[in-house]
Amino acid sequence: MATPTVETDVLIVGAGPAGASAAALLATYGIDTVMLNKHGGVANAPRAHITNQRAMEVLRDLGLEQEAVETATPQALMGEHVWATSLSGEELGRLRTWYTHPHFKAEHDLGSPSSVCDLPQDHLEPILVNAASYRGSKVRNNTELIGFTQDDDFVTAQVVDTLTGAEFEIKAKYLIGADGGRSRVAEIAGLPFEGEMGLGGSMNVVFKADLTHLVEHRPGDMYWFIQPGVGHAGMGIGVLRVVRPWNRWIGVWGYDVSAGEPDLTDALGVEIAHKLIGDDSIEIEVESMSTWSVNHMWATNNTAGRVYCVGDAVHRHSPMNGLGSNTSVQDSYNLAWKLAMVLQGQAGSDLLDTYRQERVPVAEHLIDRVSRSNHLMPPLFMALHLPPASDEAVFTASLAALNAHTPESTAARKAFDDAMHGTIMCFNSHGMELNQFYTSSAVVTDGAESPAPPRDPEVYYFASTFPGRHLPHVWLTKNQRQVALFDLCGKGKFTLLTRELNAPWVASAQKASAALDIDLRVVTIGRECDVQDIYGDFADISEIGEDGAILVRPDHMVAWRSADADSADVNLERVLRQILAR
Repeated sequence: MATPTVETDVLIVGAGPAGASAAALLATYGIDTVMLNKHGGVANAPRAHITNQRAMEVLRDLGLEQEAVETATPQALMGEHVWATSLSGEELGRLRTWYTHPHFKAEHDLGSPSSVCDLPQDHLEPILVNAASYRGSKVRNNTELIGFTQDDDFVTAQVVDTLTGAEFEIKAKYLIGADGGRSRVAEIAGLPFEGEMGLGGSMNVVFKADLTHLVEHRPGDMYWFIQPGVGHAGMGIGVLRVVRPWNRWIGVWGYDVSAGEPDLTDALGVEIAHKLIGDDSIEIEVESMSTWSVNHMWATNNTAGRVYCVGDAVHRHSPMNGLGSNTSVQDSYNLAWKLAMVLQGQAGSDLLDTYRQERVPVAEHLIDRVSRSNHLMPPLFMALHLPPASDEAVFTASLAALNAHTPESTAARKAFDDAMHGTIMCFNSHGMELNQFYTSSAVVTDGAESPAPPRDPEVYYFASTFPGRHLPHVWLTKNQRQVALFDLCGKGKFTLLTRELNAPWVASAQKASAALDIDLRVVTIGRECDVQDIYGDFADISEIGEDGAILVRPDHMVAWRSADADSADVNLERVLRQILAR
């Protein structure tokens, strides 16, 4: 009997944040997709949790932001990061993280209409998977990829229904590998990687316990503890991470990978939870336990023929900086509109090459930043003069020395405080979220180089309309009501933003749209225009004159800009042809 064959435009392997984002986006754009999930449903544990502004912008563009906000822990409850000996023990210091310090809160609010939040993966995935399914993506649970082949026109995947054992084929024009850090797709495609895997081991203990009395006066989404142990390069760092305020938690503790994986019993989970809380009288209900490794690896090429890999399949790293699932969602946001326009005949296939050109550098920078963040922890132990795997007596003596009134203790306290404040880069990396700068054939400049950011580009967002940068955020008004510039763009379409003297651009856009058979949105901004620049902020950030224009891609990245309307009729169509590989 011949093997049954299913046909689709795009096959997505994996239903985590990267795969489900791709499925939701492509379905929204009208593309036929099949998404495979080898598991029976969505994530059964919280896993990733920080959802930064850029990822929230993707949800906003999908119309899913409000649903996400309603289930997330808001920024206001995330920021008090306590360093202590245990949750009930001595506090060693605090940081205001996730941009809750007034200085960084202003920077955060100026950067985007969306806000960082704590949205655990087991709450994020259902939002995305449900949207994908509702909008037309065919979601197949308990279905695993066996292998695939490809030719000039199609990818043919061999898959198995893990419930029945039935095998069948799926024939797709393109395949997206979103199958995580042990990606079968990346392996079969032969993608090249650099870096190392398994650099350290950690355990997650998901448990229920009412810890309100220990945290409601200092609300944060993570609490950090220095204790005797082997968690971080032979040092003990434990973490209590909020899943639901304040009764569902993850306890994170390290283990010695050379000794093999620990036996993950409920008794061990309770022991770890009590150790981190510092009170063994609190009732603990262990939900699940798992292990994970610290990795430092990325793909130097994320594509192979008609196969495109996204998310952890092509960048694997520790959760430091909270950038993992966020970058995964952004991979799909970059890729989905390009696939849609190629499949709909609005762009040439060379547009897809820009996914590699734009996202591989992002992954490499991400891995480098996370690695440097990991190295911000050891100075804490150095300040305490703690040797690796120190015992309780040594640890107690070190704390006593830190609190003593001696010149030596003064120096130790300064070293510890400096080290603790240095760890802020493990959490506040606003520039890493929004400063992604693309150079590719899908970005057109006039030959000028992008101006250098005036401040540390990993810490601070550099708002600019220079082509290749994230569209700056401003509030405008329509019918006297606020509207975000962000909301006037996206949703799978190119948008032309222009100011008061807009007549040449409106005519040019109509001509280009007709010539290329694309839906090109035009938004005029100013007096007697579509929306009003009532605060004058768009005039300040636009970097164009009143007769200029900014072309914005469907992923809210600036594609091109013109300071004035000279040759608007010729230039706009020429630019779009270049971007769309027409």
